[in-house]
Amino acid sequence: MSYGIWLSAAGMKINDHRQEVLTNNMANAHTTGFKRDLAVFRQRPVEAVENGSSMDFMHSVLDGLAGGVEVQQSYHDFSQGPIEQTKRPLDVAIVGQGFFAVSDGKNQRLTRDGTFAVNVDRELVLAAGDGKWHLQDASGGVIQFDPDLPAPRIMPDGTIKQGNEVVAKLRMVDVADQQTLRKSGENLFELPEGEPKEITPRVEPGARELSNFDVMTGLASMIEATRAYELNANLLRLQDQMTGELANTVGRLS
Repeated sequence: MSYGIWLSAAGMKINDHRQEVLTNNMANAHTTGFKRDLAVFRQRPVEAVENGSSMDFMHSVLDGLAGGVEVQQSYHDFSQGPIEQTKRPLDVAIVGQGFFAVSDGKNQRLTRDGTFAVNVDRELVLAAGDGKWHLQDASGGVIQFDPDLPAPRIMPDGTIKQGNEVVAKLRMVDVADQQTLRKSGENLFELPEGEPKEITPRVEPGARELSNFDVMTGLASMIEATRAYELNANLLRLQDQMTGELANTVGRLS
C-alpha cells in the first residue's frame, strides 16, 4: 500500500479524535466548573526506529518523511474559569486550585461544581446528579443542618454557619499531579491511587465558576479539524486512484 495513504489515514484519525474532544467540550460549555480537554498527539517514529530494525530495513526516502502522528491521552486544562455572581447562599466558586470532596456513601469523587442544595434529610449535596453526591466536612463526614437554626451560609474560608454558629467546614483537597485525575461523568473526577492532600478552602460565596471552555475558540477549532479531515480524505482518495491507475497501466504493459 502507498506510504502516503497511511499518512492520510492517520490524519483523518487524529482530526476525528479532535472533533470528539471538541464536541464534548462544546456540550459542557455551560456546565458549572467544567474543565475542558485538549486533544494531544505525537509524531510517530518511522518503522525502522519504532521496531529497532537494523540498517538493512531502513529506507533513505521514506524514513525522511517521518511516521505520521498518533493519538495520545487527552490533557485536562484545570485553569480557572470565569466566576459569575448568583447571590444564592449555597453557591460557591473555588478561587485557585483544589476540589470539593463528595461521596455517595460508597465512592469518593472530586468536583469543581459549587452549586449546592439541601435534600429532604437536611444534608448538603450537589444540586446536579439527583442529589446523591454529599459534600464532605473537614472530617470526611456528611454535612447536616439543624432545622431549628437559621438558613445556612457559606463563608470565604469554607466554614458553614447557621446564624452565628459554625456547624461544619467544607472539605477541600488537591492532588500532586492533576493529570492523574480521570473524568467519571456527572462533572466528577475519580481519585488516583493514594489519599489526596487536604488544603485550606478558599471560595467566593454567592457565585459559581463557569466552564473554562471558550465557545468561539472551540467553533473555530471544530471548523479547522473538519477541513483538515476533508483534506486528508481527499488526499487518500487521490492516492488510491493513482495507485489503481498505476496497477492497471503496468498490468496492460506486461
